[in-house]
Amino acid sequence: MTDQRWAGIRQRVEILSAAPTSSEVFGALGHQWVLEQPLSQDDLAELEAQMKVRLPEEFRTFLLSVGAGGAGPAYGVFPVRRVQGRWQWEGDGAELADLSRLAEPFPERGPDPQLLEELAAQCPEEEDFDEVEAFDEAYEAWDERWGAVMFDPERTVGAIVISHRGCALRDWLVITGEHRGTMWTDARADDADLAPLRTDDGTPVTFAHWYTDWLRHAERSTS
Repeated sequence: MTDQRWAGIRQRVEILSAAPTSSEVFGALGHQWVLEQPLSQDDLAELEAQMKVRLPEEFRTFLLSVGAGGAGPAYGVFPVRRVQGRWQWEGDGAELADLSRLAEPFPERGPDPQLLEELAAQCPEEEDFDEVEAFDEAYEAWDERWGAVMFDPERTVGAIVISHRGCALRDWLVITGEHRGTMWTDARADDADLAPLRTDDGTPVTFAHWYTDWLRHAERSTS
């Protein structure tokens, strides 16, 4: 199957890599403008059989037409590779995704806002403690409770980490469920929640939009 939205994309990335100012594009020093070779149809079939799920169409045609990862938004698209007979995505934080649960639907909602509000209100304040050690102990205990809610693995079933933006900030691609094919930003390391990426008019950002929008901006910045 061919997807015309990817026509010429690989060539445009190669042209960009030769631009005198290409190294100034954010993340370029990470992916170095290198695209993995595309997957074969047999590779993709094996990958999907292992994951027990059909990948979103825009992403699967990207893997077949453009590459199995590499040059892309931020520090690049995490490459998917066969390692010791098993397929996996590789990159900073890729292990956060549970590949054994990709067929399960991505949750429609996050944690109860009231629960988060109550937890936030319970965050220890250093001025309330006479000893630094006591504050550190209290904060560590609170942080474990906060992390257990925010980083609960149940929150990201049915999705994969697709890119790293630095400082533990990442982007996810939803594979299954109501939000299938859409991109979500993960700023939990900055105490913000998972959130869907949206265009200026509020439309959910799909994988193809995410990638091609990055490419257009990169081309403008190097022209």
